[in-house]
Amino acid sequence: MVKCQRLIGLRLSLLLVVVAAAGCGEGGDSGSVAPAATQADEQPTQAVEEDAIDLTRLPLGDGKVSTRPVAGSVFACQTRFGGGGAFQDGPWISGDGTWDLTAKAVVDGEVAWPGEFSVRIEGSQRIIEGNGVPSAYSTGIFPVGRNDEAYQYDRNPNSISTRRVLLTPPANPELAADASCVPMGAIGITTSGGSIFNALDSQGRDAVAHEVLDKCDGHPEQTGEYHHHSITPCLERETGGHSELVGYALDGFGIYGHQGVDGVALRNGDLGECHGHSHVVAWDGDNVDIYHYHATWEYPYTVGCLRGS
Repeated sequence: MVKCQRLIGLRLSLLLVVVAAAGCGEGGDSGSVAPAATQADEQPTQAVEEDAIDLTRLPLGDGKVSTRPVAGSVFACQTRFGGGGAFQDGPWISGDGTWDLTAKAVVDGEVAWPGEFSVRIEGSQRIIEGNGVPSAYSTGIFPVGRNDEAYQYDRNPNSISTRRVLLTPPANPELAADASCVPMGAIGITTSGGSIFNALDSQGRDAVAHEVLDKCDGHPEQTGEYHHHSITPCLERETGGHSELVGYALDGFGIYGHQGVDGVALRNGDLGECHGHSHVVAWDGDNVDIYHYHATWEYPYTVGCLRGS
């Protein structure tokens, strides 16, 4: 079986670490929306458990869809789902509610695209433009070919296509009184121009676990929009400290990689209900105390709800 070889050396060396040794640097319930900023929103925290993040036994996110902000869940605008996506579970999904990232099949191919992406500030707006395909890395071959191992599980028939992208979030986003639900479709964009979708597939399951993606964790939907349900490892690089900016959410707040202030991979318990928190980070060339989202290896992977106004 083809194993997930993409950047495994990086993931295992940087992320399968013992947190204690790194000192150097629930779904479907209803209720009122949580108040503005929690303690987790306001301060950086350390990893909550003194053990390793085991990429071979990640908790499956199926069923973790909520109608209000809930940490570790997706506060989804849509809670009724149809079909589509992977038609058969791969052997990397266990029957005990976990899945093995390192054993997941990968869509074959190395397709380079003439990606375009730019960010500028005009007045109170951040102007983000692109052509919908990544500028910094290649993609797999779509539609998925019959001879591709991925075809056994996910026969994605869609082709990647370029498209005009124009986003105008606030340049200086602020926390809203109430968090907002995330839509299906784009909830943000990476700094390479690929769209970021929420963590759900079209059946309302954990998309990162179920859907077979290319080596940069992306694939196209039916209109040809290339997107990620998590932060692609093809954008992250080792810094020894806090991760760099890897994307922007629709509310204007930044999305940073997996590492916190001391270079330790963050967990859901380190973040607030929308998968973010506030502290000083590099932002538009300065060090700014601002709310921001983080990638995690745990579902919901990027943005669980939108905290911006």
